[in-house]
Amino acid sequence: MKGVVVIFKLPENTALNTMNKFVRGLYGQDSMSWKGKYKHHRHGILEDIPHRKFLRGVVLMNKKDTEVVVEYLNKFSADFYTGVVELTPDDEKILSETHE
Repeated sequence: MKGVVVIFKLPENTALNTMNKFVRGLYGQDSMSWKGKYKHHRHGILEDIPHRKFLRGVVLMNKKDTEVVVEYLNKFSADFYTGVVELTPDDEKILSETHE
């Protein structure tokens, strides 16, 4: 079975608040108030997509889900590369799982 590897990074002079917004939007984030009274979860697009994160900026996913991620990367003017790869049995298992 084939999958797609997406390798990306934001431009060098990207502001810190833009980088934080990018990461929250892509991966999601749990946050808590100062004394732990209130909890909030910001949803990220990869939470709905079966994927495997290898390193910062390296994600493996199914081909059908690539377009959503590429559109998001373009929104932030990220530099990226996509390539088709052969999946290992472990990768196939992870990418076949459904996310809710």
